[in-house]
Amino acid sequence: MASSADGLRGLTAPRIRRRSVDVRGEWPDSVPPLLRRIYAARGADDPVLAQPKLAQLPSPDALGGLDVAVALLSDAIARDARILVVGDFDADGATACALAVRGLRMLGAREVVHAVPNRMVHGYGLSPGLVGELVGLKPELLVTVDHGVACHAGVGAAKVLGWKVLVTDHHLPGDALPPADAIVNPNLRGDGFPCKALAGVGVLFYVLLALRRHLREAGAFAGAVPDLSTLLDLVAVGTVADLVPLDATNRALVSAGLRRLRAGQGCAGLQALIEVSGRKAGALTAADIGFAVAPRLNAAGRLEDMSLGIECLLTDDPGHAGELAAQLHRINAERRGVQQVMVDEAEAALAAVPAPGTGAPAMAVCLFDPEWHPGVVGLVASKLKERLHRPVVAFAPAEPGSEQLRGSARSIPGLHVRDALAAVDARHPGLVERFGGHAMAAGLSLRRERFAAFEQAFAEAVRNMLDPALLQSELVTDGELSPAEFDRFHADALRDGGPWGQGFPEPLFDGVFDVADWRVVGERHLKLVLRGEGIATPINAIHFGGWTGERPAARCRLAYRLAPDHYRGGQAIQLIVEHLAPALDPGPLL
Repeated sequence: MASSADGLRGLTAPRIRRRSVDVRGEWPDSVPPLLRRIYAARGADDPVLAQPKLAQLPSPDALGGLDVAVALLSDAIARDARILVVGDFDADGATACALAVRGLRMLGAREVVHAVPNRMVHGYGLSPGLVGELVGLKPELLVTVDHGVACHAGVGAAKVLGWKVLVTDHHLPGDALPPADAIVNPNLRGDGFPCKALAGVGVLFYVLLALRRHLREAGAFAGAVPDLSTLLDLVAVGTVADLVPLDATNRALVSAGLRRLRAGQGCAGLQALIEVSGRKAGALTAADIGFAVAPRLNAAGRLEDMSLGIECLLTDDPGHAGELAAQLHRINAERRGVQQVMVDEAEAALAAVPAPGTGAPAMAVCLFDPEWHPGVVGLVASKLKERLHRPVVAFAPAEPGSEQLRGSARSIPGLHVRDALAAVDARHPGLVERFGGHAMAAGLSLRRERFAAFEQAFAEAVRNMLDPALLQSELVTDGELSPAEFDRFHADALRDGGPWGQGFPEPLFDGVFDVADWRVVGERHLKLVLRGEGIATPINAIHFGGWTGERPAARCRLAYRLAPDHYRGGQAIQLIVEHLAPALDPGPLL
């Protein structure tokens, strides 16, 4: 195990900061005061901003590259030319691939096939090796979804073969663009589309909207115009899974998709994944997608082949969908086991590093283990980033015994990690072979012998770009709940008031409670019975991963979420504890 972790032991507890609230605007009586102040704290001063609808979506007209993209697709449909959709091996890429196949068929394409790279064999994106394997499919138009803007060699290889190439992507571009016939990406320089936060699946949905309008105006539909809103279940899952900010556009898309899923109108594969994850479709939330549905879909791409996940999303046979979902569920269980071993090994390595007596703690962490699995390093980086509140990059061999390393980076607010990698690349040309990503997550590859050099270069880039004050972890809450708000009405209102997620955080509250009873469940979790001032009845709470080996204090300050208790049913509620500390020593409270 190689790591850079000096001084990471003894990090301070998170600071609790309460959001400032200034409730304004006109609100209907159906929106309770609790939701009004939560919306206001997130910058939504009226129902239009708080709960955006599909009718408010920005027009596709401002999205650059659409005219050429639509011309390529409409021409291929008119000629019955074979269209090859190439997806990616995460949930955004899988849902975008399924959306493209389903949507193009709805719009009249009869020759649509799809493919996806294998993480272990091809690496990320459209590579020349993958293109070589796709020659037998004989496509005339290749469409990338959720990747392509950084795949210069792969796009070039496809063009050499005489294929047209349409890139649809949302990742940040480099200084040069690949030689595609058309590129649709709201993050291209100078693109005027107002929503820069679309996931890959959202970009593809906009391409389909523009294509449908063109075909309708050309009189291509003899009967009813295809209803693309029936595909929003896929858009919702991919958007939530990719952790893009839920701005007004993404919230409108996710809300509409959630309504379909709750009504049992999702595709057979998503309905099967909801069932196998133990969630209730009628009460599904964005958090359920993020923590239950998406991980099962992602597991195929992490440990095996995402083609299994895409097949699950494309089948219309409920029986087959159930069988595929069961396979994904088993793969996810294996993934969780591999992930836990890797996280335990990483934490053991960090704990073994002597803490210096003086000096500032490390601002970033790089980890590598020759036995780790490349499909799970992103999850390891994410877990350690949450616990250490430091940017983390975790590496594994691209394949067993390989000298090529694949890394996943996860960041904290205040550090744009892709920009940090770009700074490393600019200062040390050739050190990083490939990289790409977003503000909070990125991927990269380098040679094993260059790990130590990258460690130093990345630490230097972080020191130059990150304000050390931001290394103090912080829990931002919506303050206290009144005694009258600890009920099922408000728990349901919070659940249904979303979707909540990146950029529009799920409501979190804090307060002091007496611990009336407690027990350990599942070896790692803490089950609590709480009493609060002015609250008539005891409240049940669960702190996942909260068992530290020591009994909780009799009086504690909690940061928590209020949720319906579906297990007990009826009017039962529970608190989902995010942070617990003795009330006499709660840490800074601002």
